[in-house]
Amino acid sequence: MDEQLAENVAAVKQQIAEAAKRSGRDASDVCLVGVTKYVDVSTTRALVSAGCETLGENRPQVLWEKSNAMDDLDVRWHMIGHLQRNKVKRTVESADLIHSCDSLRLLKSIHEAGLQSGKLVDVLLEVNVSGESAKHGFSPDEMSSVIDAVQPLEGLKVKGLMCMAGLGSGQQDVRREFDLLRELLESNRASAPPNVELRELSMGMSRDFEVAIEAGATLVRVGSSLFRGLR
Repeated sequence: MDEQLAENVAAVKQQIAEAAKRSGRDASDVCLVGVTKYVDVSTTRALVSAGCETLGENRPQVLWEKSNAMDDLDVRWHMIGHLQRNKVKRTVESADLIHSCDSLRLLKSIHEAGLQSGKLVDVLLEVNVSGESAKHGFSPDEMSSVIDAVQPLEGLKVKGLMCMAGLGSGQQDVRREFDLLRELLESNRASAPPNVELRELSMGMSRDFEVAIEAGATLVRVGSSLFRGLR
């Protein structure tokens, strides 16, 4: 298993490097977030040993459990799935970055948890770039007002934006959706308050992370490509 994981991580990192080069960027500009939602602690540990030290979990409870079980390792944990407000406190304690901030109510809860814990919580704003009703996230038209509303929330820092491409989107639509997220980040950066940096773009998964990098992604959330060939 260890050898297969090492080969998979190396292959994905090579794809990241090539996509970055095509877009005139350096591979170091892009962070690989290994999505471990379908694997156990043992396999997750092996993934870290294979060279993937930033990990993403979709479910808060699993993130709590794995971060506790692996606290002997130097791992950066990212919460990438939908987060309910009643799970914020524990998640703030465990996660280095929360990608999926999709409402002002959630942001206020994170701010309060950050103040209580004495931790400035790094977050991303999730944007529904595909317009699908089943997807979470702010609409692109809301970005300016949401950023204004975040200004007084001193318990958090907005590091950037996050999106998921539409499930039925073809390659051209995927690129358009990723381009839209980058444009939103760039157009709002200059007027953003001090606690809104707008530097990170979390977009792209196993099926489309190369397109995302070409569009400007700084964080790609890759799962199945890392575990290909494992029994």
